[in-house]
Amino acid sequence: MIAPMTPQRAIDPYDWPALLALLHRAFSSMEGIIDPPSSLHSLTAEGIAEQARKGEVWVIGQPALACVFLTPRPDALYLGKLAVDPAHQGHGHARVLIEHAAQRARALGLPALELQTRVELMANHAAFRRMGFIKTAATAHPGYTRPTTLTFRRAV
Repeated sequence: MIAPMTPQRAIDPYDWPALLALLHRAFSSMEGIIDPPSSLHSLTAEGIAEQARKGEVWVIGQPALACVFLTPRPDALYLGKLAVDPAHQGHGHARVLIEHAAQRARALGLPALELQTRVELMANHAAFRRMGFIKTAATAHPGYTRPTTLTFRRAV
């Protein structure tokens, strides 16, 4: 196993287009599997920069080979766009980012981590459960009558 690197906070100036490209590579395996399509299709480099200004964006590597968006909410730190470049998956980078998020939640005085994943992504559900997350909700995107997203939560 390759030793995971330390997460670094991405702030301006940063190569936001390269980070967007990483997200597209990491999420490409979901194409044709999840319905509705990923919100990644509407994300821009400027949108990532805005996330970094209003919340937090953390990366591993230079250039980034893994990332996570962190957004404080009243009762939890929300993890979004957790992604690892396909060429670097299986080396513990997602786990390092989640553990870093837990440290950030504690520093912010928040009791839990929360994330969402699509119903169809069974391997993600299993991975999050192995990292201590518990499914807390199933919700539907607008216009859908069936659950499309599962919410997972973990105390810190």
